[in-house]
Amino acid sequence: MHPAMPWRAIVAGFIATLIMTAVIYLAPVMGLPKLDIAGMLGSGMSGIMPAPGSAVWWTGMIIHFMLGSVVFALIYAYWLYPVLPNGNWLRGAIWGTILWFLMQAIVMPMMGSGIFSGNEPDQGMIGLATLIVHWIYGVILGTIAGVQATREPFHRQERHA
Repeated sequence: MHPAMPWRAIVAGFIATLIMTAVIYLAPVMGLPKLDIAGMLGSGMSGIMPAPGSAVWWTGMIIHFMLGSVVFALIYAYWLYPVLPNGNWLRGAIWGTILWFLMQAIVMPMMGSGIFSGNEPDQGMIGLATLIVHWIYGVILGTIAGVQATREPFHRQERHA
């Protein structure tokens, strides 16, 4: 097993989160439902949906980027990469699917949207849109961070006296 490179996973996670976030906020332009991840995460702290650009909204955005850039990227690099099937993009897509499932089964109900967005008027489209953005995140993360496993393992050089 080759050691994971945390900086590469974090950079990949940041890029993946940045692109995912752009797609989330451009979703209505593409005919998908409006999603406000920063607002949803912020509402978990305040109990109400914060206004875009407010301090609570920005706190939600920071949480979103910390989760995507650091927490989920490092979980992928250290624990999941070695056990998922070959193909960096496929590993990432599987991780994105796992994250989507956990979000829909745990986070969405905590935010009041119900399991698999069941309390939302457009639950099917929200489920599809969130699956797509999680695939985007996972594929980008897997593609960029996944090459870490191809590097040569570190071998300690012995000193001769």
